Amino acid sequence: MADVKLAIIYYSSTGTIHSMATRLSEAAEKAGAEVRLRQVTELAPAEAIASNAAWSQHFDRTKNEPKAAAEDVVWADAVLFGTPTRYGNVASQLKQFLDTLGPQWAQGQLANKAYAGFTASMTEHGGQESTLLALYNTIYHFGGVVVAPGYTDPLKFADGNPYGVSHVTGGSNDAPLGDTQHAALDHLAQRIVSIGGKLR
Repeated sequence: MADVKLAIIYYSSTGTIHSMATRLSEAAEKAGAEVRLRQVTELAPAEAIASNAAWSQHFDRTKNEPKAAAEDVVWADAVLFGTPTRYGNVASQLKQFLDTLGPQWAQGQLANKAYAGFTASMTEHGGQESTLLALYNTIYHFGGVVVAPGYTDPLKFADGNPYGVSHVTGGSNDAPLGDTQHAALDHLAQRIVSIGGKLR
């Protein structure tokens, strides 16, 4: 049987979601998936990006990386979407990408795939769960299958987020991913590859 095809599509302003996406890609490949790692196009004005050194540096580092296209979602058996929280909601950059998928949705090309999400915020109660739940509203309209991790492994009691995977970056917005987050990301990747394969 051919490898499960996994698209990891994300938006990252300062690098945390990028790091999470990279870890997911590595774990999914180890689980036997063919992975497309794609960032969505930055929409913020140049002056907004320039006003934040971390944002500006990350933009410069990743501006030539492959950009997400509708075909990446159509191609995939499973999709992981990553977004920072924005007032407890999906970042506009990722939402804009999702909003361009109308033609594929109308043709039923987004249905019957496995989907899940990952996110990060500066504070522990900074909207992580509501962001993932908001993301999944779109998946329901796709006719997709939400493959949330739940508490399907004891490690989720350390990570503590049954809706997906999340990370608290802290007040300086630069706390690195730790062993708990890595374990949760690895589990999410393995789970969505497994379920995605069963849905094909």
